[in-house]
Formats: sequence, C-alpha cells, structure tokens
Amino acid sequence: MNIKEQVQRIDKMVSQGDIVNAVKEYFAEDATTSDYRRVTTNGKSQMVEKMEGFLGAIDSVNGITHHNSIVDGGMSASEFTFDFNMKDGSKIFWHEIILRKWNEEGKVIQEEYFDAE
Repeated sequence: MNIKEQVQRIDKMVSQGDIVNAVKEYFAEDATTSDYRRVTTNGKSQMVEKMEGFLGAIDSVNGITHHNSIVDGGMSASEFTFDFNMKDGSKIFWHEIILRKWNEEGKVIQEEYFDAE
C-alpha cells in the first residue's frame, strides 16, 4: 500500500471538511487517537461518534488550511490550521500537527494531535 497516496487522500478530505468520511474510509477498526488535551478514542466507531458531535457543534467554517505533510515509512505528519465559529458562540482556532501511524493495509491505526502554536 502506498502510504504517501493515502496521506494525500485523507488530507484532501480533511481540508474539505469531510472529516467523518475520512475517518470511516481510512481508519482501522481498532484505531486509537489522543490529543494534547488528553482526550482519547478507542476504535473507529468512537472516533466517528466524536467527529459527528464536533462537526454538529460548528456554526460556520472560516477556513481549513493544509500546510504540509511528510511521510516516512508507516508514519506521516500533516500540518493544518482549523478556524471555526461554534454554535455556542465560541471560536476555535487550532494550528496542529496530526501524526498518524499506518498499517500495511493503508489504514490509520494511531492518530495523535499536537499543538503547533
């Protein structure tokens, strides 16, 4: 499996705001995630549920910018900026690095988010 092509595909979906479908298509069933706020998920279904809830709380998208990605073997790192107005009146502006570990089938088995500010 060509991981570089998989990274390009998932990053394109994320850039377009199609995050739930990106998880559904590119995550292994037993994938785990963690972020710099110590929020974790265990399994693709938990991540889909988390992303559906998050996207449902967005009032408007000011921008999703994909800056760069690198691939080294079965690991990738993608840099994004996310800018959202939320339904509760708050604003989210995240500049983050998404580190992914991939399996031989081209599925994400681990994803970690790092604050790039």
